[in-house]
Amino acid sequence: MTMGKAAITGTGMSTIGRNTGRPAMDHLLEAAQQALASAGLTRADIDGICTYPGKTDNSPGQSPLGTGEVRGALGLKTRWHSAVPDGPAQMAPIMVAAMAVMTGQARHVLCFRALTESSSQSAGRRASIAGAGKPQIGGWLSWLVSVGAMSASNWAGWMATRYFHEFGMTREHLGMVATGQRQFALMNPAAVMQKPLSMADYHDARMISSPLGLFDCDIPIDGAAVVIVSAADAARDCARAPLRIEALGSALQSQETWDQRPDLTTMGAHDASADLWARTDFKPADVDVLALYDGFSIFVPMWLEALGFCGHGEAKDFIAAGNIGPGGRFPVNTGGGQLSGGRLHGFGLLHEACQQLWGDTGARQVADAKTAVCGMGGGFIAGAMLLNRD
Repeated sequence: MTMGKAAITGTGMSTIGRNTGRPAMDHLLEAAQQALASAGLTRADIDGICTYPGKTDNSPGQSPLGTGEVRGALGLKTRWHSAVPDGPAQMAPIMVAAMAVMTGQARHVLCFRALTESSSQSAGRRASIAGAGKPQIGGWLSWLVSVGAMSASNWAGWMATRYFHEFGMTREHLGMVATGQRQFALMNPAAVMQKPLSMADYHDARMISSPLGLFDCDIPIDGAAVVIVSAADAARDCARAPLRIEALGSALQSQETWDQRPDLTTMGAHDASADLWARTDFKPADVDVLALYDGFSIFVPMWLEALGFCGHGEAKDFIAAGNIGPGGRFPVNTGGGQLSGGRLHGFGLLHEACQQLWGDTGARQVADAKTAVCGMGGGFIAGAMLLNRD
């Protein structure tokens, strides 16, 4: 079963950086203007707005803008809106927007992600630390924090340790992920990291949460990205060839924790990927570009296996064979990913995938790219999307 009734028609990304000092709204307006120009639309054309996860203060700078204030700042006259804190990871607003245009709730939906995680950190409040700045922690986080697992780097470290034990992967393989994405970043002027990264540099960097070191972790930044999702008939009138949302897949395991999945060498990505491929006649071999969530380097091999690009436990050999780096058959995160490009919680990865399908990525362009797969999320939640340009 394919969707064929929703498409991505425009994307935009602000100038991103560390400690920029720019308000989140400035980043958002820049990205929105780019996306509108990309699609050949005006603000008057936008009748829906959607974001992840909505305005929240649970981590400094993680999500400072809500749909209402962005609607007002852009002068939009929307008739439909949504903020999705609990859904198929960061893919949720794109999925909800697709459903909105398919059911006639809107014609063109502006989906956004804006953050100032870099400049909002302080000695007392750190981004992405469980319960940062709060006097009390409840729910599943309380079980992790009580054993010193304060951040996702610890939780991903457990998964990497188990994966190493089961399948013989080493830090050298994760280093290939990190150095390969840095090579892509050096071809992307918008990427945060512009210094070459050698394997020696990777190994010499400090350990963060064994076996994950500094360059295995994504980079908190200030920035924004916007994706416009349009109804199929409305997309035909846009400036660029519509990128058809061929299929979507989602997952939520019954135990909403990072550490209680029966097999720690898999993630929600495996469930979302199975759902994705069940909804299309396309196969992994048909994919030209991969945009895989890389909050930590270990997520890349797990997403590769989840999506069927190699068998379970085979990612280390798949990576070592040169498949995912520059010149590889299945290039991953061609803009540098979150490890070298900067963390926009998956929206930057999707932006890059769309730019590849439109042929706008310069030196890093994948020849004749027509199909892309995007996977967002780590741990127990995930969303996956297949895009195709006719």
